[in-house]
Amino acid sequence: MKKHSFYIWFLFIALSSLGVFLFIVPVGTESGIKVPIALLANYLAGIVEPFIHWFALIIFTIAAAGALIIKAFPKRVGTNTLLDSLFRVNWFWTIVRVLAAIFATMYLFDFGPKQINSDDTAGILLDPGGGLVTYMFVLFFFAGLLLPLLTDFGLLDFFGSMMVKIMRPLFKIPGRAAIDCLASFVGDGTIGVLLTNRQYEENNYTAREAATIASTFSVVSITFCLVVVETIRIEQYFLQFYGTVILATIILALIMPRIYPLSKKPDKFYNGKTPSGEREKVAEGFNVFSFGLKNALEKAEENKNLGNIFAAGSKNVLEMWLAVTPIIMAFATIALVLAEFTSFFRILGMPFEPILAMLQIPEAGEAAQTMIVGFADMLLPSVLGAGIESDMTRFFIATVSVTQLIYLSEVGGLILGTRLPLKLWDLFIIFLIRTIISIPIVAAVAHWIF
Repeated sequence: MKKHSFYIWFLFIALSSLGVFLFIVPVGTESGIKVPIALLANYLAGIVEPFIHWFALIIFTIAAAGALIIKAFPKRVGTNTLLDSLFRVNWFWTIVRVLAAIFATMYLFDFGPKQINSDDTAGILLDPGGGLVTYMFVLFFFAGLLLPLLTDFGLLDFFGSMMVKIMRPLFKIPGRAAIDCLASFVGDGTIGVLLTNRQYEENNYTAREAATIASTFSVVSITFCLVVVETIRIEQYFLQFYGTVILATIILALIMPRIYPLSKKPDKFYNGKTPSGEREKVAEGFNVFSFGLKNALEKAEENKNLGNIFAAGSKNVLEMWLAVTPIIMAFATIALVLAEFTSFFRILGMPFEPILAMLQIPEAGEAAQTMIVGFADMLLPSVLGAGIESDMTRFFIATVSVTQLIYLSEVGGLILGTRLPLKLWDLFIIFLIRTIISIPIVAAVAHWIF
């Protein structure tokens, strides 16, 4: 193995360790278990709270105006420039950016239909004291700058060769995806999506692998699970609830990559190339540890210029602010309007009533109404189910809602805003299949517990 300088070893060991600490190591706080990156985001969120919603409006306006200007004068901005990457989008995404700016303006200036400027729709996203989109601006700032600690200095390459014999046969994904999964599990599903998108853009994952990891392993964090059980009043059953979530999530992770739509995604990299069958094979003369170490140090060598890494991270922040947050704002607002002010999701949930009745879930009619509404927002099923009398039914609703994973107000909206190969229809089908598979698993455990 090639000898590397002390500086390269330092980049691999010190910076990768710092990345693990920031994104993966859980820290106990007064408000529950969090990862340090979330603590940093919360700290900055408190500082910028007085003006973050206005900053969001400015960003949405710039994103929409920039896209419209390039549509009007397409040849004035050269290709392969920063402005080109930030603002040259098709008409669909241009309209989405315009809608985000309009929705934000309606809420912040309190005009227009109450369905949009309500605290239960746009307010959930833009409230300066904890709105999802306003928080995303802060989280994206740290994630964009600090994600290279996980991706660029050898950590994924080191663990990739060691975990491939577990991840590949079981879940049909690369060994390096183990770090994505762990970051989601301990930290937050959005961090997992950002990490996966970065790996996809860098041609470390194929379209099928990236779609699988983002939609199957961007699991709900422990912290949010505590919020769910408190909202639906089953705090006394947290261990049973979380154990069932893990069981169902593992079963789903075994099934989902092998069926439509994930199984039909092309096994090609972002650049269109087909991966070599040798890409995860341990080279002759190495074992899994030494080969992983070799790959890690070579990766650190490639990225030894920290100035370039910082510049790329700053560009990532701008791209996430201007491209991703408007999509979350637009899609999540529309989904929340449908959930709060129409019977759309309740009607979609009606076919589940006879299924839940057959599985002997008490108050099956009320529970069925919560089965699809989670596609709009992850907490809505627990809010709607909090008034149900049966502990078993509330346990069932909470557990199913967490195993669904795809929520337009968070992970789903974020996926749509990245370059991951998943469309809105894909996300809904994945959400529906996950729900259908989860129901009998959770029902069986619920009957055993209660």
